[in-house]
Amino acid sequence: MVCHKEFTNAGKQPGLQVWRIENLDLKLVPKDLHGKFYTGDAYLLLFTTAAPSYNIHMWLGNECSQDESGAAAIFATQLDDFLGGGPVQFREVQNCESNTFLGYFKSGIQYQKGGVASGFHHVVTNDTNVKRLLHVKGRRAIRATEVAMSWNSFNKGDCFIIDLGKDIYQWCGSECSYFERVKAAEFAINIRDSDRNGRAKLHLVEEGQETAEIIQVTLNYTHIAPLLCISDASGTMKVSVVAQTSPFKQAMLSPEECYILDNGVDMNIFVWKGPKANTEERKAAMSAGQQFIKDKGYSNKTQIQVIPAGAETTLFKQFFSDWKDKDETTGPSKPFTIGRIAKVKQVPFDASTLHTNKVMAAQHGMVDDGKGKVQVRIWRVENGDKMPIDPSSYGHFYGGDCYLILYSYGHGGPEKHIIYTWQGLKCTQDELTASAFLTVQLDDSMGGSPVQVRVTQGQEPPHLMSLFQGKPMIIHLGGTSRKDGQSKANSTRLFHIRQSSSHATRAVEVEPCGSKLNTNDVFVLKTPSALFVWRGVGASDEEIAAAKYVVAFLGGTATQVSEGKEPADFWSALGGKKDYQTSKSLQKVVKPPRLFGCSNKTGRLIVEEVPGDFTQSDLATDDVMILDVWDQIFVWVGKDSNEEERTGAPKMAKQYVDSDPSGRRGLPITTVKQGAEPSTFTGWFQAWDSNIDFKCALMLTPHHEHF
Repeated sequence: MVCHKEFTNAGKQPGLQVWRIENLDLKLVPKDLHGKFYTGDAYLLLFTTAAPSYNIHMWLGNECSQDESGAAAIFATQLDDFLGGGPVQFREVQNCESNTFLGYFKSGIQYQKGGVASGFHHVVTNDTNVKRLLHVKGRRAIRATEVAMSWNSFNKGDCFIIDLGKDIYQWCGSECSYFERVKAAEFAINIRDSDRNGRAKLHLVEEGQETAEIIQVTLNYTHIAPLLCISDASGTMKVSVVAQTSPFKQAMLSPEECYILDNGVDMNIFVWKGPKANTEERKAAMSAGQQFIKDKGYSNKTQIQVIPAGAETTLFKQFFSDWKDKDETTGPSKPFTIGRIAKVKQVPFDASTLHTNKVMAAQHGMVDDGKGKVQVRIWRVENGDKMPIDPSSYGHFYGGDCYLILYSYGHGGPEKHIIYTWQGLKCTQDELTASAFLTVQLDDSMGGSPVQVRVTQGQEPPHLMSLFQGKPMIIHLGGTSRKDGQSKANSTRLFHIRQSSSHATRAVEVEPCGSKLNTNDVFVLKTPSALFVWRGVGASDEEIAAAKYVVAFLGGTATQVSEGKEPADFWSALGGKKDYQTSKSLQKVVKPPRLFGCSNKTGRLIVEEVPGDFTQSDLATDDVMILDVWDQIFVWVGKDSNEEERTGAPKMAKQYVDSDPSGRRGLPITTVKQGAEPSTFTGWFQAWDSNIDFKCALMLTPHHEHF
């Protein structure tokens, strides 16, 4: 059996390992560069679970060579042999990756131009000599593709990131949705934290409000996109130049002709068919486009979009300075909109394709298990400075505070560091600002080597949860850990305890109400006169063990309560008995729940699965979502979804169930409205927060220059 030296440590620890094919050999990609792929290269990925089990992925960029592709296939086979032939193997192609693959990169993946053959290598962080434009696409699976630094690359329906090293601008098109803004912001924050170690400023820019710096840098990179006419007026089919460069005038498009818009620099050719063009010209449109690609020497992977008049896409119309659709009007207060999404032919979506990914095994990688030779230091942000926390209170986090957590680890090698910046949902704006400043200050004091992770209350990554040596991370609903805090704790308190898929445990304080209970978890209830530990039927022993730490903190002797045998004073303290999550599938854990988004933002109704472990923030308010919990289906209707999505999603949910190869038929399909979700729905999301939309909105208000 052939064993490559890189396979010596393959699969030894749970998590993700990535190699790039370089000169027909394997080169390990550092963890802080995972999720970044050169389009001219091929990669080999191995994901190892705790079981252990293995997934091997061979990823091929659009411009990788046949030799690199072949080498990746050979190494994948060798790695499979090395691991005993048990791994599941995937062949991944750029822009068409499986959900299993996408789930490894919850913050999104990034496509960078070039590759090892053209001298492009993965570089270290803190490189401020950067000048690039990233096109951010996707609502569930986020992809950022490097495109030409030119105004021709922009469109009104998407978000773009203009990365200038020390300054990172998030540009939002006038027609992009709120949800797309939030996802693009998460991606921009990830670039700042992982690529620049927090040393870059983030700016939010609306379309039409570009700064002088943005205008200057994009003008410097303008490329020519000529417009050509296809005509047989001379008796033979000829292609002639109408205009050498954009922006064009809409009047240049004659209804009697067909045209080629050359955007080959960005791997796109548009062929526009006039409504009165003759049959021969219309038939020749595609072949003329193919011949044009060959004549220009463009890649054979260059896309051709044949567009009939009246169905122009947003990107096509961006090349015209005065585009106006037939149904748009002008007036003194309502100028017509350039780039409105055109109506396209409806194509039925085959819901049976959603079953290709049976297990959402993708988890975020952990640098270690939080044990061994490590050091943890925690500070609370107070009066613009950081105040050390007494180690005896490590693991407790209050919603009215912000914290800095420094994690240092060595494990026999050079010491490494991670700075977690934890921000409570009820902290002040001054504390939010100070926490970001103090994080950079701490990073600078350590020579810029730490990795920075910005964490919002309720979204803690598994590694952070694992730092407290077997004790649960305890998150208090509000208040502060300062002496004489801003607010006193309620006399009645309820803590929700759940173990994650990585076996880290978190105890989150929730409103004391019977509807918050969950049959799969453990809860600790403190009242002025009693203390209860409630165990759901599907709860684990590890969650019961974690409850002991919460009880010790609250003080007193706890009464053990089993689900279904609660005393009257237990329900009385929670305001009476109410319906809560009691799904049998939670108890049996037959299949993991799966979340899908239904959207017609592309012009036709499609369904996409949310990769990785989903959270409440994955519920897009302008979409309809489908939640599959095995024994029933929920259709969640976002408040900003449109009529087609609302009427089409229930039909898709039924088709999805009826086409399931496992034979599920006739399951109840429950439609719920945003803001009126029953406990049977919210129970699938830990520590459900009914005000999450409002809190998210604060992150991206237009009048904030930085975020």
